[in-house]
Amino acid sequence: MAAASKLSKFSTCELSDALVKLGIASGGYIPGLSVFSPSPAGKICGPAYTVKMVLASDNFAPKLSEHFVDTVSAGHVLVIAGPHEAQNAVWGGLMSAGAIARSAVGVVISGCCRDLQEHRALGFPVFARSHSTLGQQSFTRPSAINIPLCITPPSNSSNYTFPSVTVEPGDWIIGDEDGVVCVPRAMEDEALKEAASRRAIDSQCMVDIQAGKGIQATFAKYRK
Repeated sequence: MAAASKLSKFSTCELSDALVKLGIASGGYIPGLSVFSPSPAGKICGPAYTVKMVLASDNFAPKLSEHFVDTVSAGHVLVIAGPHEAQNAVWGGLMSAGAIARSAVGVVISGCCRDLQEHRALGFPVFARSHSTLGQQSFTRPSAINIPLCITPPSNSSNYTFPSVTVEPGDWIIGDEDGVVCVPRAMEDEALKEAASRRAIDSQCMVDIQAGKGIQATFAKYRK
């Protein structure tokens, strides 16, 4: 995957800045996710394999005939969206083992994971909102795969609402210690070009700032 190789050369911060410049209000940033199991390389990058979870009490949502981990393709990042109100994990150690067996490169969860020591021992990258002792059974279940996921931040009392992020199957998912970013597949070339341009500008800024020329003056000179 040539695009994955190119995108992985940039940090999530650089890619977010590029997407904001290109008109994506969220910068592709999926908020509230932390690294619970870092990868040996410190980063994941691959196309999205999307999974929608629903509450177990939902008798109307479709049911899967196979376990979603058994159908993930090599080189993909699983992106799982769970109900905000769920307090259970939707990903555990056995799932990481299954994902590794199918050469998936990581999982990104809008929800909880568990079995942290197992993920870390396996070296499988896990990004999630939180973690829990509770398993999936009795609380949530998978309902659909390879569909667009609209991921919204958890609600809060603020009047400000951060933009939601829609992850389409096959969109690029990049995760590192700063967070997780979704780069729409249709924008990968533009994002790569803009990220490279901004990296060059920031490199010039770093030289001048370290030379004592001041942040305001430096930004006025290069960040036009």
